[in-house]
Amino acid sequence: MRENNAAPAESEWLCAKCGLPLEVGKVDVGYLGSVFPVDLYRCTKCGQTFVPEELAEGKMAEVEKLLEDK
Repeated sequence: MRENNAAPAESEWLCAKCGLPLEVGKVDVGYLGSVFPVDLYRCTKCGQTFVPEELAEGKMAEVEKLLEDK
């Protein structure tokens, strides 16, 4: 287990479908009709995207709540 909460090096993450290393790139994330460009780990071959748990339960959950309250 990693001692700090820093993001792992790109080469540590592999695409479950293609087996290729994931690279950080722009991904359009949409929710309730709004679209936001976000830098996330993604497969350059199939486009599969990895959302880290900290992001999904932290910032993304916060944005979802703000959009739902509108």
